Amino acid sequence: MPLSEALKKAQGLELDLIEIAPDAKPPVAKLIDFKKFKYLEQKKEKEARKHTKQTELKEVRFSPFIGEHDLNTQLERVKKFLSEGDLVKVSIIFTGRQMAHTEFGPKLLLRIMAELANVAEKEREEKFEGRRLVTTLKPAQKPSKKKPNETKDEKSSS
Repeated sequence: MPLSEALKKAQGLELDLIEIAPDAKPPVAKLIDFKKFKYLEQKKEKEARKHTKQTELKEVRFSPFIGEHDLNTQLERVKKFLSEGDLVKVSIIFTGRQMAHTEFGPKLLLRIMAELANVAEKEREEKFEGRRLVTTLKPAQKPSKKKPNETKDEKSSS
């Protein structure tokens, strides 16, 4: 319909005339309540943002001379954070005279990495930041469940 006729119709219905496809021959337009349309678009965007997972950086602190049970407890916390998809900052904190024995930090870190080998991988190499030996872990990439394609002949011969 002609533009003037479409505008009269939109004014009569108290709606807005919105051009949908200006490049089409003839151009396509729609009669809608523009304020309601914008409101619904904002509502959709807000709902979409609500369902996205923000990865957080969680920190778990260790002492270089940590007890066995305490170590296992902290490792369970790290596993829980990784299973939720968060990044984990592992800090080994040296206090007082422990700074004279910083060689125990990398040993403990190797042990931690061995325990978490199947659930975590390093995102950042370890380094000393003052009195702390710090590294960052991320959840391990899960291997894809796709099996190599088998031909029908291989299946029938098995």
